[in-house]
Amino acid sequence: MYRSAIFATATLMTVSTGVAQNAPQSILPPAAKPAPAPTPQVPVPQATPAAPQAQAAPVPVVAPSVPLPQLSPEQAKQITAMLAGGSFAQGLRHEASATPPPADNDGLVRAALDYARAVHAGRLATADFQEDWGLRPAAYDPLPDFAAAVQGNRLARWIAMLPPPYSGYDGLQKGLTAYRAIAARGGWKTLAAGSDLVPGAKGPRVRALRQRLAIEDKSVEPLGDVYDKELTAAVQRAQRRYGLNPTGSVATQTLAALNVSADNRVKQIMANMERWRWLPAELAKKRIQVNIAAAVLTVFDGDQPIMSMKGVTGRPGDETPMLQSSIHSVVLNPPWNVPSGIAERELWPKGAGYLKTNGFKVIGEGPNKRLQQQAGPLSALGRYKFDFDNPYAVYLHDTPAQAKFASFDRLASHGCVRLEKPADLARLLLQGSPDWTPEAIQATIAGGKTTRAKLPEAVTVYLLYWTAFASANGTMNFRADPYNWDGILADKIEKRSAIQAATIAR
Repeated sequence: MYRSAIFATATLMTVSTGVAQNAPQSILPPAAKPAPAPTPQVPVPQATPAAPQAQAAPVPVVAPSVPLPQLSPEQAKQITAMLAGGSFAQGLRHEASATPPPADNDGLVRAALDYARAVHAGRLATADFQEDWGLRPAAYDPLPDFAAAVQGNRLARWIAMLPPPYSGYDGLQKGLTAYRAIAARGGWKTLAAGSDLVPGAKGPRVRALRQRLAIEDKSVEPLGDVYDKELTAAVQRAQRRYGLNPTGSVATQTLAALNVSADNRVKQIMANMERWRWLPAELAKKRIQVNIAAAVLTVFDGDQPIMSMKGVTGRPGDETPMLQSSIHSVVLNPPWNVPSGIAERELWPKGAGYLKTNGFKVIGEGPNKRLQQQAGPLSALGRYKFDFDNPYAVYLHDTPAQAKFASFDRLASHGCVRLEKPADLARLLLQGSPDWTPEAIQATIAGGKTTRAKLPEAVTVYLLYWTAFASANGTMNFRADPYNWDGILADKIEKRSAIQAATIAR
């Protein structure tokens, strides 16, 4: 079966000026190739238009007035086999369901349609989505294709074509099987807290570290209590898999990543598989994708990454939403119209002196007054703002605060995405515009006047949340779940699956 390989965005650890950095890297093969799993990267789904669109009801299965296909005995066996293990294998259930598939024709067909809708377009119902999960699948009616498959005796192909057509999903499915097996064997023991473990250390904590690493990394020798060069290299491999600074020493962050349970890793994989199911069959050829969790932006032309940079995304409490939209213009020398909530919490209390010194102007009077920070070197938006329509009032922008880009933890904004190299992105997006040559852009920036530069062609932008993905050799990679969305989503998947199973059984 053909599987499209869609690029994701990884964080490759490098060292620059003595400080470990995250350098985005693309490592998936070109699209028209069969299903190799993606590597340490972060996938790119397409979402809804700017505002979250309505999703099909969870399983209206089929209206009673619509005649359901009649299955032959052999077809009934195929569907029964699919339902018996499919929900578990596709990450629609955390625990294997003990409920047997329906025995009657109509019940079996309804269960098959429910399964198809969940695997192809997501398990969640409209009510299950959080407000900031603006990435939604299109409505999907499996009945026409299912009926045709029954009539043409092509059920095996129909079943095979249900999952998302992306190798990234395939890699997660294999990872789900592997981590469920680890969890079934008891997972791993929690490593005890204590002083940092560093090369040269000895003792029982080092032995426990070896045993823990060996569960995910078969090249690690589990015996011994010496922190030698081989163990240092194993720790660095683990740190790269978790998106951490590969120091080779085990400090707080590495210990925390190693102590995430195997069961929670299973849930994390389930959540990311569901997000893949929110993808359409095709993505925009020219597109920008931001992995919110890893704080990395990548520009694609087809399946080829042509630019990558670090970002700063929303801190917990000010989450950057998942969404899809189109960048239509770049505002040069943008003023910052301060949201009222930020003004109330963070700026008004600092007093008139602070506001004046930092270029803020009070607009209006009384309860309607608001703050605007004037364009210039102090502006929180820097010199570039990339506008796209969305109901969350977020955008991509420059920033005068550059220090955060040297950090591995780059979740610090109020929800917008700050960019490491906004000038490079502006020049790329404005290529082909006769009015906005690099020289014209620079002259406008230098002049200080706020100016909107319309793109010659709108560019699709995706804000995504990817925390689990497989490398080309099948190794699972994980990132932190700063918004706690993985556990919430996995629980919603499990609950919705149980509701649907009970509905069909009635």
